[in-house]
Amino acid sequence: MIFIGEYAILLAYHGILSTKGEVMRDIHTHILPGIDDGSRDLYDSMEMAAMAADGGTTVMVATPHCNIPGVYDNYFGKEYIELFRKTVRELERNHIPVKLLPGMEVYSTFKLPRLLAEGKIITLNKSRYLLMEFDFQEDPDFADRILDRVREARAIPVIAHAERYAFVQDDPEIVYRWLGKGYAVQINKGSFMGRFGRTAQRTAFELLDHNLVTVVASDAHSPYQRTPWMQDVYESLLEEYPRDYLEALFTENPGRICRGQEVIRFRRISFQDTYQI
Repeated sequence: MIFIGEYAILLAYHGILSTKGEVMRDIHTHILPGIDDGSRDLYDSMEMAAMAADGGTTVMVATPHCNIPGVYDNYFGKEYIELFRKTVRELERNHIPVKLLPGMEVYSTFKLPRLLAEGKIITLNKSRYLLMEFDFQEDPDFADRILDRVREARAIPVIAHAERYAFVQDDPEIVYRWLGKGYAVQINKGSFMGRFGRTAQRTAFELLDHNLVTVVASDAHSPYQRTPWMQDVYESLLEEYPRDYLEALFTENPGRICRGQEVIRFRRISFQDTYQI
């Protein structure tokens, strides 16, 4: 459960208590057109960006699916660069006040560390942070091994939509251990609204209540479903959680990740502990 006084002390210690409005930064979006199962074309991309801007988002990281065997390769190269630049130019031409940054959502396989070393994988805004996803039925031992190998390659894993993996739903204590190793954990905004089912919703709130969330992102795929509109979930969570805590997850930590800086971390609460509320 949330202990408001403790969050205020931690946020003050880190020097991020502020009175600014709900400006948000979104590190997980499928906004590049026609490259994966996200935006179909530039029209979709512009609608997504305009919707995000209307909801208070000022920065979006373009993170197409990458390294999914037999589905999406999307390795970093000329095609990615040209498509990214084309999308940025269209944003500027339409005067949409969103800054687009490069990145990828990388499917985790044994060859991921090698691809990273070969320059075929790019991190979030070319920072130290790598957005990684797993098969939803992945073996947790494999997940731990590949995360450790990526960390050994001097990148910092950001685990995408952690609440959606069956092995996290079965044993959320694994996220406690991940954060102890210095990894970052991203939760989809739609999970809090029940978009991915009750189990993912329950797990998202459990992780939030145990201080095990680093950042909330949209994982937007279109302007119609799984949209980049972040304001609704922010306002919903604001009814139960402190504003400064949410600003850390929606604004401050995403910005720090994009700049390659240390993220704000809270005192982790183990699922093995019992608290008297």
